Amino acid sequence: MLLWLVTTLTFALIHLAPGDPATLLVAPTATAEEVARQRARFGLDASLPAQYAQWIGALLRGDLGTSLATARPVRTIIADAFPVSLALGGISLLLSFVIGVIMGGWQALRARQFADTAVGVVSTVIYAAPSFWLALALVVLATSGAAAVGAPAWLRLPAFGIESPGALATGLDRWRDIARHALLPMLVLALPGAAGVARYARQAMHDAARAPHVAAASARGVPRARVERRYVLRNALTPLVVLFGLMLPGVIAGSVFVEQVFAWPGLGRTMLTAIAARDYPVVLSLTVLYAAVVIGANLLADVVLWRLDPHQRASRDVHPGAVTP
Repeated sequence: MLLWLVTTLTFALIHLAPGDPATLLVAPTATAEEVARQRARFGLDASLPAQYAQWIGALLRGDLGTSLATARPVRTIIADAFPVSLALGGISLLLSFVIGVIMGGWQALRARQFADTAVGVVSTVIYAAPSFWLALALVVLATSGAAAVGAPAWLRLPAFGIESPGALATGLDRWRDIARHALLPMLVLALPGAAGVARYARQAMHDAARAPHVAAASARGVPRARVERRYVLRNALTPLVVLFGLMLPGVIAGSVFVEQVFAWPGLGRTMLTAIAARDYPVVLSLTVLYAAVVIGANLLADVVLWRLDPHQRASRDVHPGAVTP
């Protein structure tokens, strides 16, 4: 139901927005008759309810249609861009959580100390920085900034593209070149994410460490490392799982501006290009994909949370009529 509402609203908004894709498919000197022929060719001359019925029927059959701008199947366009966004967003998300949980745990052990306050201020600044500003700042530092201070060539990272223009490298050299191009966009995605996770993890672990059973375990002489691993980290895992579920859609939907700034041919850049070209089939198909990922990630987080949280399982045992996720 939610997926249908999102896609229907997107369909209505994009068709009601100013601009006619037919005028972008013909020469500037085209006559009104030529524009009308283009509209009829793609079915844009039909009423909005008729276009919606045709689109939703094709979607239910698994037919995503053909791009108005490139005349390529939408399925092919998404298949080409999906691995780029998945790799970029997936690795960035893992880095965000690994760095963020370690940093948050380190802060929780030093709560209200100077180091905790200093790291908290830095993480807040990084988290609040707009992604496009952070991207441009890193580009300047890694290119002209590195050259100005005489940094070695291997520290002067490429700013744009997924590979060097005209590169003929193969095998390991090609992957090394791609990794150099990926470093800056991954940093732009991972640093704010790690800062947000660190703040969340710090609070979760700080609250877990103040629980009565943790104090009781320490009073019984349980080693500190075991207390932190078995009681503190385990109790803090539940809210972190919820946070992971909320951030999971960002793997493919959270790098729109980053892909545009760094000219990476992923789903985000494809979406922006399609919006500018009024490419309805591409925009609608990507909207369906994004909405499905968001809904699926939240359902997955609910299921995992139910499995991890004994209070929710106990609640179901008390209320046997409750519906399980």
